[in-house]
Amino acid sequence: MSTTYVFRDRWKRYFSMSESSSSAVTVRLHDRYLGAPEVAAHFSVRAQVQAMLDVEAALAESQAACGMVPNECVAPIRAAAEVDLYDCDALIDELANAGAPAVPVVKALTAEVARNDPKAAKFVHWGGTTQDVTDTALVLQLRQAVPMVIGRLDEAAAAAAALARRHADVPMAGRTWLQQATPVSFGLKAAGWLDGLARVTATLRVALDDLLVLQFGGATGTLASMGPSALLVEAELASRLNLSVADTPWHAQRDRLGHLGSALGVAVGIAGKVARDVALLAQSEVGEAWEQGAAGRGRSSTMPQKRNPMGASVALAAAVRVPGLVASLLHALPQEHERGLGGWQAEWDLVPDLVIVAASGAGGVADSLTRLEIDPDRMLANLEASRGLPLAESVSMALAASVGKEEAHHLVARACRRVAEEGRSLAEVLTDDETVAAHLDEDEIRRRLDPCRYLGQSQAFIDRVLARWETKR
Repeated sequence: MSTTYVFRDRWKRYFSMSESSSSAVTVRLHDRYLGAPEVAAHFSVRAQVQAMLDVEAALAESQAACGMVPNECVAPIRAAAEVDLYDCDALIDELANAGAPAVPVVKALTAEVARNDPKAAKFVHWGGTTQDVTDTALVLQLRQAVPMVIGRLDEAAAAAAALARRHADVPMAGRTWLQQATPVSFGLKAAGWLDGLARVTATLRVALDDLLVLQFGGATGTLASMGPSALLVEAELASRLNLSVADTPWHAQRDRLGHLGSALGVAVGIAGKVARDVALLAQSEVGEAWEQGAAGRGRSSTMPQKRNPMGASVALAAAVRVPGLVASLLHALPQEHERGLGGWQAEWDLVPDLVIVAASGAGGVADSLTRLEIDPDRMLANLEASRGLPLAESVSMALAASVGKEEAHHLVARACRRVAEEGRSLAEVLTDDETVAAHLDEDEIRRRLDPCRYLGQSQAFIDRVLARWETKR
């Protein structure tokens, strides 16, 4: 058998298996690494169908409570609102022609109720519209899924807080434009990570709370089909689903989804910033931090010495993927008149994908920071390798008190050039400079070049961030 034939046969069998179960999740080799299966489960076919069934059952209960539907019709509808009763593959096939997710679900629910109670079947989806069911079901799904993203961000923040406390006074090179600058403490760096993660998490919580709103407007957002009891049904339905009531139906007003998507995007961007820092610190030439792990974690297939930052790689991959999803979601905001065409449909995949990728990124940075180990000696060695140059500002500021800022800057800049030319330390060059020595003795120069003495308000900033974070936990 030829190689070509073997490959063709394998692909034929693959497509045959795929077509045999259209609702089966397509599993990729890297799904568990770059994905978030437990979050994705909330957007599976079964989860989506169950959410829509929950809305339909709650609608019938609410209408019965308001006298619009006979009370005896509620139990058969509620009993039929179980996803296990339905063939999800068939629903997927029907949706290809129906055009809206709720259409085949309502049809199947009606048929299932009719099998046991034909009279109750007449009141399934009474006066509702498919977008009301689809959108409200999405809100219910997001209420379950987004807190899982928030939980991972909280885990990352807690790990950053622990690092900030543990290493508050460990000096390291601050880096601007990827060059060594004045020293910072690693605790301050970790506190900066914590500060950003805490802010984006708080913003995401607000965005989710703002989205937990019932979608209920009927065909064009007037609820005319519900008659004079419409607002009573609306309030009852919102209460049963534990959602807020919108001032107007939001069929084509998608700002809440836009805010949630944007909040997810910013959160993943901040997670990516943290991951980028970790990756740079883990470079072989830097070697100041690394992700500790189990045997085989982050190893190369060919290079035994490798210790790759896996958590950081996942967060960075998410940070690359998310901006395009957010942009597409925002692009879908200008929807037409009372019900959108195309923009709404684009959201069906965009929103779940965005949440899943965000969960992956949040989980990646949490994993990275939880496993992070640092090497204080290497941090100090990297500072000293620059022969005191990162502390040039410290000497310049001390000298300025005697000779003025411009002259002090000139003298120290000249000394820095000599360090580069002569290969000596800044302390040696400054001590030999008669002009500098006239104002600063050798002990003072060396004191000014001690990185532990030039960390400024690092501890105050760390304390401030930790205090604020503790009060909001």
